[in-house]
Amino acid sequence: MYTALFLFTIFLLWIAAANFVTIRRPQAISEVDRSVSVLVPVRNEAENIVELLDCLTKQSHLKSLEIIFVDDSSTDSTNKLLKTALAEGAPIRVISAPTLPEGWLGKPWALQQGYLVANGEVVVTIDADVRLQPTAIAQAISMIGDRDFISPYPQQIAKTFSERLIQPLLQWSWMTTVPLRIAERSKRTSLAVANGQFFLVNKNALDRTNGFEQISSEVLDDMKLARALISTGSRGGVADGSTLAKTRMYKNFGEIKAGYGKSLWNAFPTPLGAAVAIAFIFLTGIAPVIIWFNGNPIGLFTYEVIVLTRMISAKRSGGRILDSLLHPISSLILIYLIIYSWRARGKVQWKGRTL
Repeated sequence: MYTALFLFTIFLLWIAAANFVTIRRPQAISEVDRSVSVLVPVRNEAENIVELLDCLTKQSHLKSLEIIFVDDSSTDSTNKLLKTALAEGAPIRVISAPTLPEGWLGKPWALQQGYLVANGEVVVTIDADVRLQPTAIAQAISMIGDRDFISPYPQQIAKTFSERLIQPLLQWSWMTTVPLRIAERSKRTSLAVANGQFFLVNKNALDRTNGFEQISSEVLDDMKLARALISTGSRGGVADGSTLAKTRMYKNFGEIKAGYGKSLWNAFPTPLGAAVAIAFIFLTGIAPVIIWFNGNPIGLFTYEVIVLTRMISAKRSGGRILDSLLHPISSLILIYLIIYSWRARGKVQWKGRTL
């Protein structure tokens, strides 16, 4: 049994190494002839508006760019800041999302309003806490190639200890389990990988899903959008966006708990799915240490292999390599967050709304 676990982690290492080499990465900058629409859903994002406006309006190598902010009933100074920027000549459009209707969550609803007025051949969605390099959109579009969508994964900034324990697991989870080059050509929606923080899609592909209608009530809007696109014949996947974009999702464990609490139950929507996820995390993160401490050296070897997969993921995504050594602790906390998310589903508050 211990040998089987060791061989399984070797298989994960092989996937991680293959993805490290083959994942799509930004290439040389070239002028983009296609028109581009950037959709930015915002709700109570006053602290992000100034920096976000700065990085979006500095995008280069684009012949045609429209930036559409969709204010989703903000109660802080978000709308005021946007209107001030508009009055001062910022090249943006500002629209207000109508009252949230039954059957929709805030982000998909705001994105749908932006989609309905967007004129670009390429639609870019970006979260308010993401910061782009000046060539980010142009280089990301070049990575689409003959595919229909691409999700350049931003560098995840983690400063506090709790962030450093949890945030790297996001990219590690797909770097070690999904063969990315196969996934981006596959018709299997189960292989979809995407991150809504920075997402690009051809407008004609988005038209086939009626914009964001198919993900109207989805908490994991990015993964579900990728699956909706694939189900309508589109192809695409994730790419290395660590040199193009960066974001700090959460600033303390309270924010991490709320953020993961609203989404993990949706990532594993059945008790069986959650149990399988917990078993995987336990076997690859905690069991090797238990085996090692019980005197079996294969536990140490297995731990070392898993740490190596974390290091590969960190190296490619711009993370802290040494934090990989803490993988067993990260795994234990993630198991707690999955259980918490299931117990708190339908109760967690996010941006003033219950999810």
